[in-house]
Amino acid sequence: MKELLTRSLSGFLYVAILLVSIFVSKYTFIGVFTVFGMISIYEFQKLIHLKNKRLYLIFIFILVILNVFQDHIYITIPILLLTIITELFLVKDLVTIRIIPMFEKRKYRTSIFYLITSITFLTLIPNYDGEYKPLIVAGAFLITWTNDTFAYLVGKNFGKRKLLERISPKKTIEGFIGGLIFSLLVGYLIAIFSHTLSIVIWLIISIIMSIFGTLGDLIQSKFKRQAGVKDSGTIMPGHGGIYDRLDSVIFASPFLYGFLQILKYVS
Repeated sequence: MKELLTRSLSGFLYVAILLVSIFVSKYTFIGVFTVFGMISIYEFQKLIHLKNKRLYLIFIFILVILNVFQDHIYITIPILLLTIITELFLVKDLVTIRIIPMFEKRKYRTSIFYLITSITFLTLIPNYDGEYKPLIVAGAFLITWTNDTFAYLVGKNFGKRKLLERISPKKTIEGFIGGLIFSLLVGYLIAIFSHTLSIVIWLIISIIMSIFGTLGDLIQSKFKRQAGVKDSGTIMPGHGGIYDRLDSVIFASPFLYGFLQILKYVS
């Protein structure tokens, strides 16, 4: 009972801080995710056995540059493409090999173009068209939480076929489909009640967050399995680390930002 209470309180505090930061202003959102990003970098470095303080400076530099020059596509697009390519290579490693190779140079490259830039693109999402729209990023988080929750519930009660057993034994194909269906439902409801983007666009966002969020969770699980740990950190009692809570949305954010940029320029 005490463990459940502790888990519930820490989870509520995390969600409250996140949502308040999103809806107060662009700057509180960036500020909170600067802190979350620092913590995630620390936790990720522990997983891959890397100690490099310069990564924190690189994070701040990229965060500032991309937020200041977000409208300059000759800056954002190359970094976005490098991030997406890096993440797709991680997906390839997830599916095809048992251990993700983490030699020294790749540790730095992965830290920058998987973790650091992905967190930065997450901070750019609500301002993708030059106007701060907190409901866009709040909706993305809500869809991700819905996907995680119902993937677990459907998988636990109806799951029979494993999704990727050697990485995450509890994840099932039925759970993934259940999470996707409920994510689509939430995306539909957000479109109806928020009057932000069209129903079709929110359904596409739901698909992006469900598919790439699941991949992000699996990749983080593989990193943890290689490191021989259950959680990336202990800052959130009952939940693990900040990186544990953000792994899905971090991985999906470059794909969502890329989709929103396409939407911006073709609409």
